[in-house]
Amino acid sequence: MDVLADVLRGLRARDAFLLRTVMDPPWSIRVRDAAPLSITTVVRGEAWVAPDGGAPALLRPGDVAVLRGPDPYTVADHPETPPQVVIHPGQRCTTLGGQELTETMALGLRTWGTRPDGATALLTGTYASSGAVGAGLLAALPPLVVLTAADGELPVVALLAAELDRDGPGQEAVLDRLLDLLVIGVLRTWLGRPGAQPPGWYRAYADPVVGHAVRLVQHDPARGWTVAGLAAATGASRAAFARRFTELVGEPPMTFVTNWRLTLAADLLSDTGLTLTAVARRVGYSSPFALSAAFKRVRGVNPRDHRATA
Repeated sequence: MDVLADVLRGLRARDAFLLRTVMDPPWSIRVRDAAPLSITTVVRGEAWVAPDGGAPALLRPGDVAVLRGPDPYTVADHPETPPQVVIHPGQRCTTLGGQELTETMALGLRTWGTRPDGATALLTGTYASSGAVGAGLLAALPPLVVLTAADGELPVVALLAAELDRDGPGQEAVLDRLLDLLVIGVLRTWLGRPGAQPPGWYRAYADPVVGHAVRLVQHDPARGWTVAGLAAATGASRAAFARRFTELVGEPPMTFVTNWRLTLAADLLSDTGLTLTAVARRVGYSSPFALSAAFKRVRGVNPRDHRATA
């Protein structure tokens, strides 16, 4: 089974936001749009990208950065340049003082900035909801992934840049699929290179016992899994299985099962109209009350409030 295909299976951009940004230094943009996943690539010039609490990374032409939300981050000509623009949820743009900039800095179709031939040109795409990204992918990502041009060429970048200038029938669907392809290309290279730090369950896929158990849970979360049942399904003793699973994945089997179910439930609540009863049934809880209790215990909020916020 293709491990990466499993991780990327949920990636389906729907009405994603895509924009070409052109800026002259000094410039700094504070992004607070709360998007679950964003991707930025440099077409011309240089840019620094800095997630909150993380080290800034320099992007040059052909480099691509993937940022896992919803935490804010900053994109700038230099890490010390103070922000001049704030991007809010819904892609509303203002100054730090709240003055609207969405229209005043518009430069044409899907283009925004100081002037059309500014020194720096970026392409940015954001996913509107976590359901469009998928629980497995979000779980696999650190706050920032950077792929440099030296790591491998991504032809889809040039295609995406060209398609941003078009406005024909079905154009939004074309851009959505190209954004998916760009993210897949970056992550396929990143996960395969030395030094990558994917989550424990991803690394455990290669283990014939634990990897099989992880796939069973991910493919059938509604089943009444127990440690004994997973051990039997993988041909291992209960004690040996539990020890091996915890060592490789970094958490006990039933903790993994619970976290995976609740991650899927969060996506379903955010991105579907399913009732709480239907969501509970899909992710292995006997009733909406059981799901609500687990959701509140682990995530600190009840499912209905999570849905309302999303």
